[in-house]
Amino acid sequence: MYKFLGTYNVVPSLPKNLEKLREVAYNLHWSWNPDSRELFRRLSMELWEDTNHNPVMMLGKISQERLHEVSHDDGFISHLNRVHANLKEYLHEKTWFQKNSNYPDNFNVVYFSAEFGLTECLQTYSGGLGVLAGDHLKASSDLGVPLIGLGLLYKEGYFQQYLNSDGWQHERYEMNDFDNLPMQLVKTEKNEPLIISINLAERQVYFQIWKIEVGRIPLYLLDTNVSVNSETDRKITETLYGGNVETRIQQEIILGMGGIKMLHTLGINPMVCHMNEGHSAFLSLERMRYAIQNEGLTFKEAREVGYYSNIFTTHTPVPAGIDVFSNELVEKYFGNYYRNELKISDKEFYSLGNIHKTNDSNVFNMAHLAMNTAGFINGVSKLHGEVSKKMWATGYQNVPFNEIPINYVTNGVHMRSHISHEMEDLFLQYMGEKWVENPAQKDLWERIDKIPDEELWRTHERRRERLVAFARRRLIKQIRMRGGSQETLATAIEVLDPAALTIGFARRFATYKRATLIFRDIDRLADIVNDKERPVQFIIAGKAHPKDEEGKRLIQDIYQIAKEERFRRKIVFVENYDMNVAHYLVEGCDVWLNNPRRPLEASGTSGMKVIANGGLNFSILDGWWDEGFDPELGWKIGSGEEYTDPDYQDEVESRQLYHTLESEIVPLFYSRGEDKLPRKWIARVKNSMKNLGPFFNTHRMVEEYYEKFYTKSFEKRSLLMNNKWKEGKELASWKEKVKQNWSSIKVVNYETDGNSPNLFVGEKLPVKAEIDLGNLTPDDVEVQVYFGPIENNNNPQYNSTVVMNAEKQKSNSGYYNYTGSLTCERSGHQGFTIRILPKNMLMIHPFELDVVYWAS
Repeated sequence: MYKFLGTYNVVPSLPKNLEKLREVAYNLHWSWNPDSRELFRRLSMELWEDTNHNPVMMLGKISQERLHEVSHDDGFISHLNRVHANLKEYLHEKTWFQKNSNYPDNFNVVYFSAEFGLTECLQTYSGGLGVLAGDHLKASSDLGVPLIGLGLLYKEGYFQQYLNSDGWQHERYEMNDFDNLPMQLVKTEKNEPLIISINLAERQVYFQIWKIEVGRIPLYLLDTNVSVNSETDRKITETLYGGNVETRIQQEIILGMGGIKMLHTLGINPMVCHMNEGHSAFLSLERMRYAIQNEGLTFKEAREVGYYSNIFTTHTPVPAGIDVFSNELVEKYFGNYYRNELKISDKEFYSLGNIHKTNDSNVFNMAHLAMNTAGFINGVSKLHGEVSKKMWATGYQNVPFNEIPINYVTNGVHMRSHISHEMEDLFLQYMGEKWVENPAQKDLWERIDKIPDEELWRTHERRRERLVAFARRRLIKQIRMRGGSQETLATAIEVLDPAALTIGFARRFATYKRATLIFRDIDRLADIVNDKERPVQFIIAGKAHPKDEEGKRLIQDIYQIAKEERFRRKIVFVENYDMNVAHYLVEGCDVWLNNPRRPLEASGTSGMKVIANGGLNFSILDGWWDEGFDPELGWKIGSGEEYTDPDYQDEVESRQLYHTLESEIVPLFYSRGEDKLPRKWIARVKNSMKNLGPFFNTHRMVEEYYEKFYTKSFEKRSLLMNNKWKEGKELASWKEKVKQNWSSIKVVNYETDGNSPNLFVGEKLPVKAEIDLGNLTPDDVEVQVYFGPIENNNNPQYNSTVVMNAEKQKSNSGYYNYTGSLTCERSGHQGFTIRILPKNMLMIHPFELDVVYWAS
């Protein structure tokens, strides 16, 4: 077999007055700017579709004749100049961050994620986690937050789905041509690819770096497919979530540790690191190693300073969704690292991967590593925050449930990335340009009422018509690929009704999402969809994980049902669900159906995308809909119940689903006056837009991350760095002192000043205590009266605390007198105790040291 002797790169040759096209193509700002996308459609509609909306590949494929033609087209040149000027203005105008911040130039946040869903031509995502990460970057760009994205670049990306004649899912992997994607290789001053190495199991593995411009935000993707690597190592970053468990740990080492090494190589000092799920948690180890090797810190000092500037966002509601590695595998990759680089014992190291500090474990848990090394932890919805506390409550011994330090930031979507061009034009006309700048501004959404019902409805109807046309095209393509008959093709041309109530269901086909719940009573469903006066139709899409046989079986079941004569024109399964399919669905559906098994949907964002497009949500009260639901905004399935018998749950909730469809949704949609407008339906759409739009978007979400976590992380790290890490060293020393002396603390005695066993509501009950702090002082601790109703003793949300004040020390014995008083706010049988916690102004929460004293 021959081998090439040399390589060279070919770039599109553009006429001089079209050079701006190249700049526009290489910044993904076009992915959320409709005028930019329209420019590329204008250049070649056919190529725009054939390249899966990839302007860089378009410029490489388009004929020189067409380029010459548009270079003399004044209308096209005017359009190009407008788009280019808009990009330049966007990149250089004063941002929300600049207007609201006075932080120094070294403020940065590095956002690590295993996947990024940015646009359909970049196959660097599998589902909601990746799209959320992509939307996070886009909103950060709009707001001007100095954020840096960091991930992996996959040669194959996620799989392409196709179904055989029986409806069974098969997977096809397509190689990405990185040189024809909107990304560029990071090079050295000598114009050579920048190659960085990292140690993997006592061998050097090399990676190169690709950079994507996401508006103002740089996204760096690491790629091991370089010639100096062995064939095996070149494949480490070949497939997203591919390979075996060893491939996974290799990918996560490259992502986390390689990512930190890359930042320092580029001269970027990461101030705040945000882990989007636990895949990148090894970064915390590399940050410690860097501080030990380059800042002269001890392991404990390095761990403390890292802890205060790491953020961990968890997206999973079940332990099974978390990466865990056997200790044997971890030892293979980290044995020498923790002994020689971190200089710690095996017990110290393996405790980092186990949140249950007192128990040994034979596995290393990546979420536990993230939680042990990140001072800020959050779930992705209010309900998920509670679910996460329950999942990890045993790791917080002696901490009342409501005080477990797991916060939440409810997810959002980047509105401009998911709204149809037509609907955005309508918004701009009636809501103004400020909606583009800040869709989280609630008063702007009140202007929705100014949009005439007729305009809003016609705009949405046009998108439904386009969705139906798209579904027909895709179905015809699917049938041809399977070798279907002419009769089947003829039927496909007539599927769906552009005017019928259209319900969308599209998501990953995990079993807990219950894709077949709507098919539980097949005859009842047939009656609903075949009502000649009030027809209903379903468009369904989604992929099952290649190893998920049950998920594939659900797809097959739906495929077989859709082939039945009574459903043939009413139910369509669209293959190969991706961001392009999602755009059509969320822009054109009237109702978005979501029926996971509560509480297993951490957040879910697909339903948020229909809000601005004029769709309504119909969902289980789980994830974001548990916060968003209101009877005036959409519909619910159930009332938030959780069941122990899943089959019984499916029966109950499927009946509720059918009943709500028959008695509420369908009648409301088809309730029309003489003008043929569903006025009450439109009123509900407007209510949904006004109330849900300003909150469930990534602008609000990123602002919340900024205010809750980013600013605090940066400020703490900056403080700890002062005077050559003097504050950081002192904090680590103080924590060690507190831990060593905590066991000597005890409440010697206490008394109350109540003269009567009965107190009136509003009265105060003074409490005094004599406390032995041993070698600690009142500056090291906070002493509290902890009180609440006896009957709710096991439900800490009813309890309260009052801080007690230290009086003079009793001689030099370490004994201190404390006083405090609680206010009797409710009647009934009440109780109190005394709690002592560590106290330091630098701590994020008082449970960081894993020590709490409760008086017995």
